[in-house]
Amino acid sequence: MKRIYVDENWCLGCHLCEYYCAFANSGEADMVRALGGKKISPRIQIEEGSGISFAVSCRHCEEPLCVKGCITGAMTIKDGVISVDQSRCVGCYTCILSCPYGAVMPAESGVVQKCQLCLENSCGKPACVSGCPNHAIVYEERTL
Repeated sequence: MKRIYVDENWCLGCHLCEYYCAFANSGEADMVRALGGKKISPRIQIEEGSGISFAVSCRHCEEPLCVKGCITGAMTIKDGVISVDQSRCVGCYTCILSCPYGAVMPAESGVVQKCQLCLENSCGKPACVSGCPNHAIVYEERTL
């Protein structure tokens, strides 16, 4: 299965992936209208420190603790992609506490959000990957 991988050696820490993610999941056709003057709520987060920057997003684990810990069944895995049904989420944040990568986060609405590989928005492929100016974020299949 294809997943998002980040090479911290190439990440500039520019946060463009966060903006592309927020725009892709906004439902708006215009980036300025979608993000202008607003605090963005991306599903990918840049972590920085000690001269290293890297993007953190869902790794779509084979045995996801977030799915196992979800008390309402809002978190599911299908064809290797972990998704959250926000209409079923009650905002208990068990999935946030369960994720070892810190890739599940609160949404503005109070429920949770996470990377769903842009499969359910108009992009159809991860917007963070296509927007990364240094190609530090890739979407590919790797054998482990």
